[in-house]
Formats: sequence, structure tokens, C-alpha cells
Amino acid sequence: MTASRPINPETTIVRWNGVDESRELEVDLCVVGAGISGTTTALEAARLGMKVAIVDAFPALGGQAVNSIIGTFCGLYSNGTHGYRFTYGVVDDMLAALGAEGAVHYRHGPMTTVVHYNEIALSRWVERSIDAAGITPIVGATLRTVHRDDRRITGLHFITRYGDVTIRAQSYADCSGDAALMYRAGFACREPVEKIYGSQQAVIEGIGDGEPPSREELAARIEKKAGEYGLIRHNGLVFYFPGKDVAVLNMTHVETPLDPIEASRTGIIGKDQVDRGVRLLRDEFPDIFGNIRVRSYGFPGIRQTRWIKGVHQITTEEVKSGHRYADAIARTAWPIELHNAPETFVWEVFGEDHVHYVPLSAMLSPEAENVVAVGRCIDGDPAALSSVRVMGPCMAMARAAANALDLAGSGSVHDIDIAALQKRVADNLERCDSVAP
Repeated sequence: MTASRPINPETTIVRWNGVDESRELEVDLCVVGAGISGTTTALEAARLGMKVAIVDAFPALGGQAVNSIIGTFCGLYSNGTHGYRFTYGVVDDMLAALGAEGAVHYRHGPMTTVVHYNEIALSRWVERSIDAAGITPIVGATLRTVHRDDRRITGLHFITRYGDVTIRAQSYADCSGDAALMYRAGFACREPVEKIYGSQQAVIEGIGDGEPPSREELAARIEKKAGEYGLIRHNGLVFYFPGKDVAVLNMTHVETPLDPIEASRTGIIGKDQVDRGVRLLRDEFPDIFGNIRVRSYGFPGIRQTRWIKGVHQITTEEVKSGHRYADAIARTAWPIELHNAPETFVWEVFGEDHVHYVPLSAMLSPEAENVVAVGRCIDGDPAALSSVRVMGPCMAMARAAANALDLAGSGSVHDIDIAALQKRVADNLERCDSVAP
């Protein structure tokens, strides 16, 4: 018989004394936002020897990539059926780890290769990698105050349900997705004039064994029946995992306002839209989708809400022409994908030889010395930003951000040697020998 620890029925009475619990932390780099941009920035910085803290308002790491169940790495490969990979670095380890678990699938479509992943496996990879790198994670934390000394951020104050946290760092990375750090610091930011819609993703299970409808057939049926089922969006996609009865469902458009009360309703509206989409699929394709059910709903997905006013704003024309900037640090060929209408979206595809770039100057505020924006809060006009905010180029931006801040040290990110930075991220600009399996 195994001895057990004796039960202790005693408790302690506590009362709040009116003073918030507080912790302080000093690091080399504080990363705000723990999605794919923030996670990659933190891991790349740790590889460079930096002491790093990563903070997120979600109660778990992974941001939208995990918690909104995006399910697909887009913009990671060049165009064509079997294009080459654009982005390297931490992403190499991620793809290898997911591949070893059978948690990743490369779909070679007529436009490009996209990479489907299991969100649970990605979540655990993020957590294990952050822990193994010695990075300090702080989740469930809301940025309340940014301390500045003129053009330099000197500290951040966060509130959590367990007390306050103050982080002081030499450098900062705004990977928040809506420029929360830059905005709270008082630096100039942009917001779109017209609405840009997000999506409520969900994982469905119970898919039948037959041949699923083609993309064209599915889109046509959704467009025809959307009004009948009360769907806001009149098109959609189902991302299948071969050999499994599960898929990621993307058939919704939801508003993602920067307002605490209105934003709180988004998830309720989004889940209702998912349910309506499931009913449509069951009714219209009973042999394949007749028994589907929702296994999990993600948090509402956000595309573009607020971003920095950068040293340079990427323009639609620069994207279309494939303009290569003198300070280019990342590349992609993802289409212009602007979700600026509730029923549909703009989808402008480029040719197989097309490549467009992200300049470091679009990641820098002209008003700040020691902070870099990464991911969907860099500067571009709405259409241009829609083509570079997907996860492939975001991971490349993250690698560049970590290296730019390392080169800047205690100085200014505006004064670094661009050639030295481009040498460090050369694979993400020049390499074209890695084809997806």
C-alpha cells in the first residue's frame, strides 16, 4: 500500500490590503505579443544571447496562430505548384518538429504551397521552445502604461489578475498585432478608413470518406445559399488534413472593432456564423458533411485594425511591381487579400516569378529609437499590408527585428548597418533551393 500525504484541513484568512501585488523584471528585450511574430522574435533574440521576456494578453502563448486556429502557414513559399521556401531560421525547427509528429501537411495548389498544421501540436512546440530558450513568459497581461524618455521606451507596466508587472528593457518589439505598444507609447499610428473584417475559425470533425467538393463547387454553393442561412460572408474554404476526418473551417466574416464592448460581442457573433455555416454544409453536401460537428472554436481572428506610421509605408504599387528596397529584410509572393467587404474580399494573385519585399523602414517608427514593429502592425497601405501580414513573412520580419535590435544595442535602430543586417538574414532574401516535400 502506497503511503499518502496526510490531509491538512486548515486554511488561512486573507484580505486585500488595498495595495496591488507587483513584480519587476529587467531584460535585454521585451516582446509584446506572443503570436507567431512575437514567438519567433523572442526565439531568434534568445539565439543571439539576449535575455528575453514575452508578454501576451491571452492566457496562453501562441496568439492567433494557436488560439484563433488559423491552421495554415501562408506566404511561406514562392508561387507555383512546387515553389521554394522564402523564410528560414526558427521556422526550420518549427517545421521539423511538426513534421516529426505528423502534424503538418504541405498542400501544393495551383497558385502556391501552403502549409496546414495541427494547432495543438504548434501550441506545445511554442511552449516547449520558449521554455527551453530560457525566455520569461507572462500571459494574461494587459499593457497599461508605457514609460518613455523622449524617443526611447524605458519600461512597460502590465496588469494581471495576480498583480502588476513592470518590465524594463534595453529594447522592445511590438508584435501585438494592433500596435498596442506603439500606440500606448504615444507614437503615431494608422487606422483604416473602411472596415476590414476578421474570421471566426473552427475545427470540424466527422467528415465522410468520399471525395469532398472542389473549391470551386464549394464556393459556388456557399455564394448561392449564404443569404438563406444568414451568413455574412458569401464564400469560404475548408482546409483538410489528409487521412483524417477533421478540417479547419473558414466561412465567416466578423467585425473586429477597437472598442471593449463591441469587440466582446465578436466571438458570440462569430460562433453563430460558424454554426450557420455548418448547417449549410450538412444540408448541401450530406454525403461528406452530413455528420460534421464543431470540435473547437477559435478566438475571433483579426486581420488589420491598427498599425504604425513607419519611416516608409509599403504601397500597393510596390507590392504589384515587386519593388526591392535597399533595406529589404523579408520577401513573399502572397496575393493581395483585402477583406474590406462583409460578403467577399479582394484576391489578386501574382505570377510564378513574382516576389515582393518588406523593408526594415516599414517596421520602424520615425519617432522611436529602441522599438521595432513586427507582423501585421508594420506600415503599409491596407491592400499592401494584406499581402505581407500572413505568417510566412511575419516570421521573416521577426528574425530581422531580433537581429536589428541586437545590432542596435543601446543605440538606435535607425543607425544600424543595413548591410550587416541583410547578411545575417541573407537566407530570407536570397535562398531558393528548399522545395516543400
